[in-house]
Amino acid sequence: NVVLNRVKSDLYPNTICGVIEDAKISQWWLKEKGLKKPIKHMCQFSWYCDGKSDEPKDTVTWIESIRIADIALESSNFDITEGSLWYHADYIHPYWADHLTYVIQIENHIFYK
Repeated sequence: NVVLNRVKSDLYPNTICGVIEDAKISQWWLKEKGLKKPIKHMCQFSWYCDGKSDEPKDTVTWIESIRIADIALESSNFDITEGSLWYHADYIHPYWADHLTYVIQIENHIFYK
């Protein structure tokens, strides 16, 4: 939901891929290889550039995630984050969190407007 909320916001790119791929790009990779490769841990979403494989390992969970994504994309009323544009795991406290409005905590993630 945070990605979709950012697509709707004027503060971020207006496509899902644009929002997800919003990252600092390695100038070396761009110059030497012509590839837009994000710098590890310098992304809006850590899972985009954490260096871990994105290959699904659990078929049941993968299929469930596709169903949830379909619901989120098809229904403008499906937003468990209540319009949040930012979030982080509860075991960290980023400097920017104190400047935002707390919305909700879902399991181990805290969401803000």
